[in-house]
Amino acid sequence: MSIATITSKGQITIPIEVRTGLGLEVGDRVNFVLDEKSGRTFFLPVTKNVASLKGMIAKPDSPVSVESMKATTKAKGGQG
Repeated sequence: MSIATITSKGQITIPIEVRTGLGLEVGDRVNFVLDEKSGRTFFLPVTKNVASLKGMIAKPDSPVSVESMKATTKAKGGQG
């Protein structure tokens, strides 16, 4: 577990193992998200280059037509 102390200015230093694990670098920004239901707070990197998202979602085995997407949306209760 990593622990940080809040300064009188409300600042913290993110421990190196957390920065490394999240791939955070100098100048990166993070977004703090409060889950009111659980009372937990999460923070997520927000300054990643769009190119770093490449490959996150696998390409479909075969192309999907617009008509097929509309039919699926309509079948699921959408406006397709």
